Amino acid sequence: MATTSAPAPDRSAVRSLLRLWPYVRPARARLFSAAFVAIVASSTGLVIPLVLKWLVDGPVADRDPAGVWLGALFLLLLGFAEALLFGLRRWLVARPLAHVEASMRADLYRHLQRLPVSFHDRWASGQLLSRGIADLGLVRMFLAFPLTFLLVNGVTIVIGVIIMLLQDWTLGLVILGPAVPVMVTCVVFEKRYAEVARRAQDQVGDLTTVVEESVLGIRVIKGFGRHRSQARAFRDLSGKLRGTELRKARLLATIWGVIVTLPEMAIGAALVVGVVQVADGGLSAGTLVAFLSTALALRWPVESIGFLLAMSQEAATATERYFEVMDEEVEEPGAAGSPASLPGGGARDSASPPEDRAPVVAGTSASLPAGPARDSAFLRENPAHDSASLSEDRARDSASRGADAPARAASVVRPPAARAGLRFHGVTFRYPDAPADSPPVLQHIDLHVRPGESMALVGATGSGKTTLTALIPRLYEVTSGRITLDGVGVTELSRDALRAKVAVAFEEPTLFSAAVGDNVLMGADGTAGTAELERALAVAQADFVHALPQGTDTQVGEQGLSLSGGQRQRLALARAVVGRPEFLVLDDPLSALDVHTEAAVEAALRDVLADTTALIVAHRPSTVLLADRVALLSGGRIAAVGTHQELLRTNAEYAHLMSGEEEGAR
Repeated sequence: MATTSAPAPDRSAVRSLLRLWPYVRPARARLFSAAFVAIVASSTGLVIPLVLKWLVDGPVADRDPAGVWLGALFLLLLGFAEALLFGLRRWLVARPLAHVEASMRADLYRHLQRLPVSFHDRWASGQLLSRGIADLGLVRMFLAFPLTFLLVNGVTIVIGVIIMLLQDWTLGLVILGPAVPVMVTCVVFEKRYAEVARRAQDQVGDLTTVVEESVLGIRVIKGFGRHRSQARAFRDLSGKLRGTELRKARLLATIWGVIVTLPEMAIGAALVVGVVQVADGGLSAGTLVAFLSTALALRWPVESIGFLLAMSQEAATATERYFEVMDEEVEEPGAAGSPASLPGGGARDSASPPEDRAPVVAGTSASLPAGPARDSAFLRENPAHDSASLSEDRARDSASRGADAPARAASVVRPPAARAGLRFHGVTFRYPDAPADSPPVLQHIDLHVRPGESMALVGATGSGKTTLTALIPRLYEVTSGRITLDGVGVTELSRDALRAKVAVAFEEPTLFSAAVGDNVLMGADGTAGTAELERALAVAQADFVHALPQGTDTQVGEQGLSLSGGQRQRLALARAVVGRPEFLVLDDPLSALDVHTEAAVEAALRDVLADTTALIVAHRPSTVLLADRVALLSGGRIAAVGTHQELLRTNAEYAHLMSGEEEGAR
C-alpha cells in the first residue's frame, strides 16, 4: 500500500503550485481583482503615517484644534476605506475558490473511477481520502490567503521601505539591517518545513486508513476482542503524527522568532537614532513619528512571512499528493465506437482465428435445411466444432426449445460470424507489481466457452480462478494473449461497451449505502424498470427484500452490513442478471447460501443461463452441475476440459477436488 514518501530532491514549491493554474484560470479575473484590491488596501494603510506626519508637524505644532479634528477625520476615513477594501477582497475570492476546490475534488473522484484495479490494490483508501478532503482544504486556504498576501505583503514592504528611505535614508538603512539574515532563515526554513509537512500529510492518510478499516471491520474487532490492539495501533500512529506536528511547530517558532526579533531590534535602534537626530535638530518630530508609524505598519507584513511560507509549503505538498494520483495512468478506453458502428453489435476481429470469424457463405449452410447435409456444411465452415460438440449444441438447443423444436430449428443456430462465444487465446497474466522474475499467475490459457454455453471453472484454492474471471471485463489487463467475445477482442471494445456485454457477480458481494432496488439496478444500463428488478430478485431468490421496512426502497447501510452474508450474495447475483447480459461471469455466487436456498437459486438460474454465455467459478458439485462443461485450472493452466462425469472418470485431480467437496458437505 502507498503510505509515506519524502519529497523529491529537486522539488520546487513554485513548480508544484503552478500546476493549479488550469483550475484557477476560470477564476483568474476575480483573483487578480482581489489581489489589486488588497494592494490598494495595504497602500491605504501606508498613507496613515504620512497623515500623522502632517498632523504632528502642522496642526499639533501650531496648536490648531481645527486642523487636529480634520486630521482625525482623515485617519478615520482611511481606516474605514482599508477595512472596506479588505472585506471586498474576501468577497471576491470566497465563491470562486469554493468552486476551484469542488472542481478539483470532482476531477479526483472521476479519475479514481477510471484508474485500473491494480492501482487500488496498491493504494490505501485512507491516503486517497486524505488527498480528496484534507489536502484540497489546504489548497483552498492557500489560494484564499497566502497566494494573495505573499504578493500583497511583498508589494507593501517594498512601498513601505521606499517611503522610509525617502523620509530619512539613515534610519531606513538601520531598518534594512536584518533583511539578509531574515531571507537566509526563510530559505532554510522552506527546505526543512517542506519535508516535515509532507511527512505529516502522509501520516494523516495512514491514520485515516486505520480509522476507516476499524469502522468497516468493527464486527471482527469486537468479535475477537481486539479493540485494545486497534487502539494501540491508532495511538502509535497518532503519536507519530503528534511528533511531526510538534516538529512543524518548532520550525515555525524558530522562523517566527527570527522574523519578529530582528525587525523589532531594528525598530528599537531606529527609534534611538531618530530621537538623537530630533534632539540635534536634524529631524522633525513629525518625520520621526511618520517613520516609526510606517515601520510599525510593516510589522504585520514582515511577521506574516513565516506562516505564509508554512501554508504555502503545506499547499505545495498537498498539490504534489493530489497530482500523484491524477498523474496515474487511467484505463485505456479501448476501440472507440467499434461496438456501435458495426452490424450485430460489434466490430469483427480481423486477426482472430478462422473459427472465430468464419463467414457464412451464401448458398451453403445458411441455405441448407436442417439435417445431415447442413451439419456437414456447418462443420466444414467451423473447424473449431466437432461432431460431438455439435451434438451437444443441438441437444441443448432442443431442451431449451421444448415441444415446438421442429418449427424453430432453423432459427436456433446463429451464424458463427455473429456469435463465437467467449475465447481465451494463449492468455498469460502476471500482476503489474509482481517481480519480473516471478512466474505468471496464469500461463498460456486456451479456453473456448461456446455461444449459449455455461462452463464451470474448477481448481484448488489459489489456482487463479478469480484472476481469470477478472480479465474478461478488463479489471486487469492480460500480460500476453487475447480474449475475444463473439470474435471481438475485449481490448477493441470501449470499456462501456465491454461492460455492457459482460456482467459479473463477485465472490465477496459489495453493496452501497443506497436502496436495495438501486443496488440491484446498478447492473442494468439505466433502462431497467420494476419488472426487470422483480425478475432479477426472483432469479436470485431474494424475495426477502419485500419483507424489509420499505421493501426495495429500504436503505441497506454501508457495505450492506445490515443484511446477512447470504442476503448480500443474492442481491449481488440479482445485480448481475438484471441487465440480461450476453456474457455472465459468476465467481462462486452461491457459497454463502444454505442448501435449500442454493437449490432454489440454481433452479431459477438454469433459465437465465440458457440465454447467455457464462463462466462460473465453482467449488461445490451442486454448482458445477449448473454448467454444460467444466474446465479444470491447475498450476495456472487449463489442465482438462469436459463434462462433470467425464472429468470424474478421467482426471484424478478433478475427482479429488470434487470428492473433497462432497466429503466436506457431508
